[in-house]
Amino acid sequence: MNIAVIPARGGSKRIPRKNIKEFCGKPMIAWSIEAALESRCFERIIVSTDDAEIATVAQNYGAEVPFMRPDSLANDYTGTIPVIRHAVEWLVEHEERPENVCCLYATAPFVQSHDLQHGLELLQLQQCDYAFSVTSYAFPIQRAIRITSEQRVEMFQPEHFMTRSQDLEEAYHDAGQFYWGTALAWLQ
Repeated sequence: MNIAVIPARGGSKRIPRKNIKEFCGKPMIAWSIEAALESRCFERIIVSTDDAEIATVAQNYGAEVPFMRPDSLANDYTGTIPVIRHAVEWLVEHEERPENVCCLYATAPFVQSHDLQHGLELLQLQQCDYAFSVTSYAFPIQRAIRITSEQRVEMFQPEHFMTRSQDLEEAYHDAGQFYWGTALAWLQ
């Protein structure tokens, strides 16, 4: 059984109510729920929230909210992994252990159903613990700079100052959309 878990805390500070703020005509979280439904990868789409309004919006778009997230996992310092682990533990204790779990961010309105499908394929074919979306850096990271305490600019890797861009290895970063993992991996 494959489960999507969408973490959606109610207390965002930088953008209040961001998970249900309207984006292109619908609540932000709706985009992720709809992509998950369209992908047909999941037997269940669960939203982990501490907020009744978010729960209602999520249910209106086809997600389940079988539990409310405890306050201890709904503060400014709680990371994603403990939230997903809690959801998996709840499922194991109250229902059944899923095989694979996909953490899908409520704030990923551009996630596509085919990306979720491809992530699941990679997880299964590569026999790995996790598969997640990445994107390439727009500029070669080998030319990254920093501002020193003396307010000067210096390169992290000055040996690449004269290297042509096309000769530098392409680098990627987390796209911040979804994270497929085996249930066992999320529990460890």
